[in-house]
Formats: sequence, structure tokens, C-alpha cells
Amino acid sequence: MEPVDRTTPPGEAPDVAPEAASRLTLRVNGTAHTLTVDNRTTLLDALRDHLDFTGSKKGCDHGQCGACTVLLDGRRVNSCLLLAVACAGASVTTVEGLADGDRLHPVQEAFVARDALQCGYCTPGQICSAVALLDEAAAGQPSYVTPPERPSDGPVSLTPDEIRERMSGNICRCGAYPNIVDAIEEAAR
Repeated sequence: MEPVDRTTPPGEAPDVAPEAASRLTLRVNGTAHTLTVDNRTTLLDALRDHLDFTGSKKGCDHGQCGACTVLLDGRRVNSCLLLAVACAGASVTTVEGLADGDRLHPVQEAFVARDALQCGYCTPGQICSAVALLDEAAAGQPSYVTPPERPSDGPVSLTPDEIRERMSGNICRCGAYPNIVDAIEEAAR
């Protein structure tokens, strides 16, 4: 795909001194976007305010709720804690980039099928975190509750306790946790 240039046009400089702004390129959902941002701009704000990817939500803005979770080079991160300039050149996947055209990602399908959302505010972060969780478990990465006696050279079995531990960084104020666990178990199958 052709890169999208979001650089501030000449004569419309950002409201910061030139030395406090940076031009960077982010690959978001497979498309390169070049933009100029204040050096203090978080990845979340760059995604939402500069690139119009509004799926990721600003919840606590302190990395405690998980509503802003995206995948950065395949790993889940709280985008409210990362500066956009530190992510230059990285590949970012937001909830908008998980589907394949009109076909939802299996985790998205499972969340719908299992009614794993209520108000929906946390759902994009929950889904991105669940996608990463499945990859981590398949790669054999243990969590705090992974039995130490299990073989270390294979996938981790995703029990409800394992799923709850791995999703503990994502908060749902509505309390849809049982359905979220069910949805992740379904997607894992």
C-alpha cells in the first residue's frame, strides 16, 4: 500500500516549537503513516487524534485499565504509556486492523457469540489483549499461574485461571469477565 503522509502542511506548523516536534512513520494495520507530532504525544493520542483510529480508548491514561491496548510488533502494550516517537518504524495493530475485510478475527467473533461485552468501552483493548494472549500461550510463554511442572517446550493450556491471569491488565467496569473468559476459550479452540 502507498504510504499516507500526515505531515503538517507548510505554514501550518504544530503549536509547539520546531525542536519539540518530530516527523515519524508508523505502520498501522499494514499501512505506513507519516506524521508530525509533539514529542510528548503518546501512541494512543497519535492513533486517535492524528490518524483517526478511535477503536483504542483512553480510559485511565495511566496504564492501569487496558482500554488502550494495541499490538506493537505483535506484543500487547498500553498505548497511553508509550511516546509515539519511541514507536517510529514499528508495526501497530489496532482493533480496526484485526478483521480480514468483512471477516472478523476469531477473537472478535467469539466476543460477539459469547456476549463478552456490555457497554463496549473496554472491548477493543480486551480483544487486542486476548489476541496477544493466544499467541503468547501458543508460543509456550508461561504466566504466574502456569504450573511449573508442565513441559517447557510446548503451548500453555488455557484454563480459566490461566486466561484470567493473562487478562488481569484489562478492566471491565460492567463485569463481563465470565463471558470474556468463555469467548477466549472459544477462540482458543
